[in-house]
Amino acid sequence: MTDLQTAERLLPAGPPPDLTALHARLVAGAESAGLLDVAYATVDTPLGLLLLAATPRGLVRVAYEVEGTDAVLERLAERLSPRILYAPARLAAAAAQLQDYLAGRRRTFDLPLDHALSSGFYAAVRLALPGIGYGQTRTYAEVARGVGRPTAVRAVGSACARNPLPVVVPCHRVLRSDGGLGGYIGGVEAKRTLLALEAAA
Repeated sequence: MTDLQTAERLLPAGPPPDLTALHARLVAGAESAGLLDVAYATVDTPLGLLLLAATPRGLVRVAYEVEGTDAVLERLAERLSPRILYAPARLAAAAAQLQDYLAGRRRTFDLPLDHALSSGFYAAVRLALPGIGYGQTRTYAEVARGVGRPTAVRAVGSACARNPLPVVVPCHRVLRSDGGLGGYIGGVEAKRTLLALEAAA
């Protein structure tokens, strides 16, 4: 018997398995067994491809494509859990609300959030950011005063620039005192786009 004949005998007969259905069963099994700690999905938006990740507690990460999908997933595995699966059903509400916001049909987000990737002063800053209303802006200095640390302007800038939940937690509404945009995890153009969207409403 030739090597080719041997290989043909080892291959399954019939068409290849439906990997989509197989993956759906894998996700359902992981969910029911409590083994899916982090679900993720990607959504195509005017800002480019966004990766969304959620734990059972809520949305934990929104990542821009420039951050690198593989790098983001690796960090989530290190910081949260290696039990990560592509499971878009868990992210359906977040994806829909993001699309509505970016289309100008929504001004606030109504999603459970998991702030596991924020701690200490950074967490205090990020929890304060939703208090900046749609279409409004604050300076880094104003945010620093608002969280009771008026001299921590640079730390506020870092908390905003490394925000794990951009767009949903609106760090894009924080500017430099001279009116400059400052840093942004998705890049300056993304920040400018978000501010223009809200200004046009």
